[in-house]
Amino acid sequence: MKNTLGLLLLVVASFAFLSPDLNMEIKTAYTVDSLGACQGVSYQKGRIFLYGDREVGMIREFKMDHDSLVYLHKEIKLTVDGKDVINHPTGLAVHGNDPVFIGNSVRLNPEGTLWKAIIYCVNWEGLQKTGTLDGNLFNTIEDDTCIQGCRPEYVQYKNKWYVATADYGEKTNEVRLYDPAVLKTTQKTSAKGVLYKKFSCTPWVQNLCWIPEKNLLLLIQNQVEGRKWRFTYVDLAKSIESGKSEVIKVVDTNRPDELEGYTFSGSLNKGIAVSSSRKNNVTMMDVSW
Repeated sequence: MKNTLGLLLLVVASFAFLSPDLNMEIKTAYTVDSLGACQGVSYQKGRIFLYGDREVGMIREFKMDHDSLVYLHKEIKLTVDGKDVINHPTGLAVHGNDPVFIGNSVRLNPEGTLWKAIIYCVNWEGLQKTGTLDGNLFNTIEDDTCIQGCRPEYVQYKNKWYVATADYGEKTNEVRLYDPAVLKTTQKTSAKGVLYKKFSCTPWVQNLCWIPEKNLLLLIQNQVEGRKWRFTYVDLAKSIESGKSEVIKVVDTNRPDELEGYTFSGSLNKGIAVSSSRKNNVTMMDVSW
């Protein structure tokens, strides 16, 4: 009886750890135009940057006004000499004075089974001033370590910042951490010294969101390929140490479209989710911990 009670307490404790009082609630959804299919969102110093794949890859700047986004009439076209370069932006990694990286996933066949992933090191300040990549593209890096696509995001591990990225495949998916100091000058991510650590993760990761206050990495996912929203919170440190995702909480919603990105809007209780839909592509969410 004593052993049974002890086992029961252990199971309850484990369940409590895996299911903390974390809840995400959809509040309002509305349409933001001129993005093409929105591919992600980034919060930086009170500003919201939405990026998408219109006639060219582009980034637009907004500010929060209560539960709405207000366009600031600032647009970046990810072109050089008018030619589309980052046509399908899939991640924007910005942290302090560290190098800034933008991901790109290039479809190599109509079926979408073959992809080429590229990471660009850019002059973020220059991009915002001139509105194009002309003179602001530092380096182009083939992400040949990836399995399918890339989605760079800065994360912190053992007091050092790394560029994390993940795959959008059905199986053998990974989260990988790259050394930004090496990444910014290399030609391929398979080069010596680029990859620091990696761990396996579940399928259909569209983007990543680092939560430094909680030391958690949020995997922004689909429940099935290209459809239905899923948010998976993982313990980054434990995942790196074990080599597989150490999941804290999975939150699924009933939204049927393709979740592409998510960020917290200056508070851990308010979030912004974006989808590739033409309508209701921006959604405000309340989060309780």
